Amino acid sequence: MFSIPDLVSNVAAAIIFSVIGVVLFVASFVILDRLTPGSLWLELIEKRNTALAIVVGAASLGLSIIIAAAVH
Repeated sequence: MFSIPDLVSNVAAAIIFSVIGVVLFVASFVILDRLTPGSLWLELIEKRNTALAIVVGAASLGLSIIIAAAVH
């Protein structure tokens, strides 16, 4: 069985790695937004551009997989 200090350190490590992953994802998404012409949010929300939504979703999944593999 796990002892309490082991459990606390495992939970703390999981929280730290989760925060690192989320921060890296947000930073990479901001970089992606800066590299594309125009505003992604304007196209997605106001103009409801389905093709751009699919591309951004695929890029988000790709970034998430890369970050998860790097943090793991």
